Amino acid sequence: MKVWLPPVVFGVVLLGLWQLLTVVAGVPSFLLPSPSAIAEQFARNAGNIGSASVATGTNALVGLIAGSVLGLLAAMTAVRLRIVDELLTPLAAGAAAVPIVALAPVFNSMFSSTTDLSRRLVVTIVVFFPVFVSAAKGLRQVSPVHQDLMTSYAVGGWQFTRIVRLPSAVPHIFTGLRVAAPNAVIAAIICEYFGGLQNGLGSRITSAASNTAYPRAWAYVVGAIAVGLLFFLVVLLLEKLVSRRRT
Repeated sequence: MKVWLPPVVFGVVLLGLWQLLTVVAGVPSFLLPSPSAIAEQFARNAGNIGSASVATGTNALVGLIAGSVLGLLAAMTAVRLRIVDELLTPLAAGAAAVPIVALAPVFNSMFSSTTDLSRRLVVTIVVFFPVFVSAAKGLRQVSPVHQDLMTSYAVGGWQFTRIVRLPSAVPHIFTGLRVAAPNAVIAAIICEYFGGLQNGLGSRITSAASNTAYPRAWAYVVGAIAVGLLFFLVVLLLEKLVSRRRT
């Protein structure tokens, strides 16, 4: 209870103050809809919110897996080969500095508007950097005792990475995944603001807002929050399972 009760109480109090503010102060819905109005629209559009969440979540999941695998492989290669490290690190930093709002329109113009490929590529790029940086940091932190032991056994570089570096880097890899998982959902939603298939949460939010249906737009925002939390919780669960197996 010490873990989950304080945030639950805080959330209930915050929603109560939010409802009180919008009702007593008469805040118009285009500025801030009341929680009760948002909940009503969420219940009315639960099916559409669910289908849009699946579409956005699929793009985010594909990009998260692709970016994580590429980031981990790049980190393993960079730690093993110095020239690759000198090439990849500046490129990864440059890719992280490019905003999503700049990547999404470019990729949408490069690929067909009837495919989700452009959105998944943007998510892959967004995920790649935190996974690459965290994995590379963990792979480099090897105990000198373990390194000397593997050297005495004449263990090769890639075998040393697989036996020693990867297991010791697991906490750092999951640190990067905890950052990358919610960012994957955010990137997938932002990409939907720039055209393409109108089946995701981002396109439904803009459509509802343009029709002045602000409580419905906020209901889709709640769906987006739920998808982001789900991704984060799944990463936490995987981290606990992997940590339990290692111990």
